[in-house]
Amino acid sequence: MSNLSIIWDISKTHLFSKKKQTMVAALGVTFGISMFIIMMSFMTGLNQLLDGLVLNRTPHVQIYNNTDPTETQPTDSYFNAATNLNYIHSIKPKSRLERIHNALPILSELKKNKKVNGATPQTICKVFYIAGSNNLNGIISGIDVTQEARLFNFKDYIVEGDINSLIKKKNGVLLGSGIAEKLSLSVGDKIQILNPSGTSFSLSIGGIYQSGMAEIDDIQSYVNLKMAQQILGAGSNYISRIHVKLNDMEDAVPFSKLIENIYDVSAMDIKEANAQFDTGSSIRTLISYAVSITLLIVAGFGIYNILNMFIYEKMNDIAILKATGFTGRDVMLIFIFQALIIGVLGAALGLGVGYGASVIIDNIPFNSEALPTVKTYPVNYDPLFYITGIIFALVSTFLAGYLPARKAKKLDPVEIIRGQ
Repeated sequence: MSNLSIIWDISKTHLFSKKKQTMVAALGVTFGISMFIIMMSFMTGLNQLLDGLVLNRTPHVQIYNNTDPTETQPTDSYFNAATNLNYIHSIKPKSRLERIHNALPILSELKKNKKVNGATPQTICKVFYIAGSNNLNGIISGIDVTQEARLFNFKDYIVEGDINSLIKKKNGVLLGSGIAEKLSLSVGDKIQILNPSGTSFSLSIGGIYQSGMAEIDDIQSYVNLKMAQQILGAGSNYISRIHVKLNDMEDAVPFSKLIENIYDVSAMDIKEANAQFDTGSSIRTLISYAVSITLLIVAGFGIYNILNMFIYEKMNDIAILKATGFTGRDVMLIFIFQALIIGVLGAALGLGVGYGASVIIDNIPFNSEALPTVKTYPVNYDPLFYITGIIFALVSTFLAGYLPARKAKKLDPVEIIRGQ
């Protein structure tokens, strides 16, 4: 123990006799770790924000009726496929209603399923928004307001007004922000719409909805489910889509296949609906890790070069240490301790700088029409980033010190003195 204490004192003496070089090496580690924390905190925070904007509003499974061509054509029944070759061009889809057959029993069964967190119906209406002598194409979705707010954070996208206006008023509407801007409308105003059959309806604007995607906000609005069915002139069992949220998103793919097989409907899982987005998120995270780890490796090379210089400058000290009874292992430990001291100093500074910079970024105002609910830049304070930074700093500095330390261990004191 006393020998280690002496080795520790020698390591500190060597380092602090060259304070400038020591600080440069430590600052290299500080820069690497702080940039690692800043980049990972910001990039993963950004990914979480984008995931929330897309995935939180996207159901894990969407159930609907799809208009596909009839798989079995009349000619297939008349002619033997084994002896005849039939070419049929311009096949038309079979006649199917947009509404889901037996939607209410399906909805009831889904809510009883243990894998399902919730299921909510929607009725889709194609309408015209009346703007003076002009008619704007649009879509109105009838929703169950309470379930949409609970399952898909719907209220986060209401930038003006109150989501409960759809419950308070039968003819209430949450108007898309693009439509409101084009027609110069605001909360409390009335808007006239036409359904496909030409019937006019007057709706009271109870709120403004903004998804952050202009092509949606220019056409999309929401009313309560019964109002949408009234606009279509349909009964209470007319449901165009059922949105399902599961307890575990990983069950979405097999669950959608199961729904298709049992109920003879089309079902789209969240991975199919957002395949490109999910890939982009993974690539951004991978790039962040690659850049950040590269910075730490560069810092490790800086420590390696500085410790190599220490060895050349401390040749006489090494010879004296070995001549007075210190072993090669003792000399190696001296330089490893020096590397670890640099690593610990750099890691401590890096954590402080990284956290401080993350807090500053987290408080920078961020205002964008595309992201109305976001007020500051997104930052993720995951403790794993800080733990990873410390571990990588200590490992990289240990390796950067171990390689030159092995060289110092093998130096022969007689050769050093003879060279002098």
